[in-house]
Amino acid sequence: METKENNYSLLHRFFIYQKERFPFLAHGLLISAFSFSAISYSRICRGAEGFVAWPRFLVAIFTTVTLFFLVRVFDEFKDKEDDAMYRKHLPVPRGLIKLKELAVLGAIAAVLQITINGIFFPKMLLIYFSVIAYLCLMGKEFFVHEWLKKHQFWYVVSHMMIIPLIDIYASGMDWLMEDKKAPTGLLFFFAVSFMNGVVLEIGRKIKTPEKEEFNTYSTMMGMEKATKLWILILFITFCVAVAAAWFAGFGLAGFITLLGFLVLCSLPAVLFLKKKTAKLAKMIEYASALWTVAMYLSLGGVPMLMKLLNF
Repeated sequence: METKENNYSLLHRFFIYQKERFPFLAHGLLISAFSFSAISYSRICRGAEGFVAWPRFLVAIFTTVTLFFLVRVFDEFKDKEDDAMYRKHLPVPRGLIKLKELAVLGAIAAVLQITINGIFFPKMLLIYFSVIAYLCLMGKEFFVHEWLKKHQFWYVVSHMMIIPLIDIYASGMDWLMEDKKAPTGLLFFFAVSFMNGVVLEIGRKIKTPEKEEFNTYSTMMGMEKATKLWILILFITFCVAVAAAWFAGFGLAGFITLLGFLVLCSLPAVLFLKKKTAKLAKMIEYASALWTVAMYLSLGGVPMLMKLLNF
C-alpha cells in the first residue's frame, strides 16, 4: 500500500523503521548493559582487578548492538511470507522499507564490524565469525524450515542460541583478550542469557483475544497454559541465575536480590491468571524486559560498579 511515508528519504524511512522494529536507543542501552555485565561477570569470576580498557568495551558495545540489529534484519527476510500474510502493519509489508535496502544496511553493519574488530582486536574475529555463521544458518532455518514450524520447542531453542553466542563474544573481551581460560561460571551466565531470551519470547506473545496476532503462544497453547509456561521458565531462569551468582561468590545478598526480582516480575502473570486483561498481558511483556535487565545487572553490572566505586 502506497503511503506518504513510503516516499520519504531512506534515512527518514529507516528512522521510522528502527523506532518500530529495533529502537537503537532503548535496545542500545539494554545491549550495553548486556555487554558490560558479560565482561564484568567474567572478570569477577576470574578475580581480575578493575574493568577492561574502554576501547575494548566500546568495540564490544558497537559489535553486540549491531549483531542484534543483524538478527533483526535476518528475521525480516525469514518471516517475510508470514508478515505479508498476517502482519501487514509492519514496515516491510506496508512498503515503508524494502528488504533490499535492509540487506544493504545490514551489509554495511557487517563490514564495519569486521573492519573495527580486525583493526583493533583481531583475536575477536574467530568468535565473531562463529556468531555470523550461526546467524546465517538461522536465516535459512537450518535447512529444516517445515520441521521447525511443526516443532515449536526446537524452533525456539535453535533461535535463542544466538544470544549466548553473542554473550561469548562480549565476555571474550575479557578472557580471550587477556589470554586466560574462560571461567566455569560463564556457562551458567550463558545459560541465563539463553533463558532470558525465552522469557522475552514467550512474554511478548501472550495476548488477550482482542489483541491476538499470528503465531502467539496464547493462540497455540491458550492464555492459561502460556502464562503458566512463562512463570515456569522464569523460575528455571532464577535457579540458573542462583548458580551463576554462587560461582561468582555473591552469597546470600545475591540470592535475596534474585528472589526479590522473581517475586516482582511474576506478579503480573499471577494477576493475569485471575483476570485476563490486555493491560496485564502487556505488563507480562514489560516484566520480561525488567527481568532480563535485572538478571544482567545483578550478575555482573552492579557488582562491578560497586567494585569500581569502592563500595
